[in-house]
Amino acid sequence: MADIFHHFPIKASQRSVFEAVSTPEGLDSWWTKTAAGEPLEGSEYQLGFGAGYEWRARVSRCAPDTNFELELIQSDGDWQNTRVGFALTEKDGVTDVSFHHLGWPEGNEHYRISCYCWAMYLRVLKRYLEFGEVVAYEERLDV
Repeated sequence: MADIFHHFPIKASQRSVFEAVSTPEGLDSWWTKTAAGEPLEGSEYQLGFGAGYEWRARVSRCAPDTNFELELIQSDGDWQNTRVGFALTEKDGVTDVSFHHLGWPEGNEHYRISCYCWAMYLRVLKRYLEFGEVVAYEERLDV
């Protein structure tokens, strides 16, 4: 199995970062086109990425302001049953983000593309929280 990890700081409160990675409004500002769900362990999220990409995930971990993880239960084959999560710690107004995408079946081309895409999306998350930038969904991998 292959995994993806990214660690980076965001100059924002831990609570703001948690809301951006765990609420539908937050997710729509940097990752999804349309999201619905509630940040409660066991609840189900709908993750919309455009026509033909209506995915579902279950909240597998939720500790307010510190941890949030989704397990993909309906998605592209390589993403099926993988887990996307965030661990957050704050010091002096800067939140350290430990991101993971665990359980890839293999380190194939889709995995390698996703490594790049996650870096780009997480950059959009950082800029959203630090500068209030909202990038149109269709342009998020181009900025």
